Amino acid sequence: MLNYLFTNPLLFVIYIVALLVAIDIHEFSHALVADRLGDPTPRLQGRLSLNPFVHLDLLGLAFLLLVGFGWGKPVQFDPYNLKDPRKEAALISIAGPISNFLLAFILSLLLRSFILLHLSVLITIGMILFVPLITLNVILGVFNLLPINPLDGFKIVGGLLSEKRSKEWYGLERYGIIFLLMLIFPFGNTSMLDILIRPAFTFLLNLLLPGSFGASGTI
Repeated sequence: MLNYLFTNPLLFVIYIVALLVAIDIHEFSHALVADRLGDPTPRLQGRLSLNPFVHLDLLGLAFLLLVGFGWGKPVQFDPYNLKDPRKEAALISIAGPISNFLLAFILSLLLRSFILLHLSVLITIGMILFVPLITLNVILGVFNLLPINPLDGFKIVGGLLSEKRSKEWYGLERYGIIFLLMLIFPFGNTSMLDILIRPAFTFLLNLLLPGSFGASGTI
């Protein structure tokens, strides 16, 4: 994505806006579900907002720009305000990726509708705006499903396991950053992270983007 800054500045700006939207909907969904489950913490911290700047994490943004994978500012919640902390933490966590996939799906339907109805102006708008939005929402959704702390997938797995197994699972929490850095660290022209999520990412983009807009034509 960063190479667009020098080769196509307008496209770079579009991707930045799409990135802000993807992070915004992701983190807002975490906050909304936590609030609906009875925890006021996100609301009190100002996270129950669609203002993208309250959800930005500079390190996560830098990773997204540089390597294509990143995260927003984590939404904090108090498990003592939840009726079933382990399972409801999983619900809060999965809300982020689901919101990204849902937005990508809605935009895909709109783009396909424009093509089906031969609405040339709207097809052009879709090419310019929808394709980056779909791409970045898929990237963010797939990446955050990895079962590694601090990503959403870690708490999702914890909520699916039995109470005994979940205690063992959460014992790995302290090593999450180490695992994540090991996955991100490049080996030659790729990384273990890319090898792990590329198949899911490519499958979803080819499913959501019609024809020549598919994964081969993205970032």
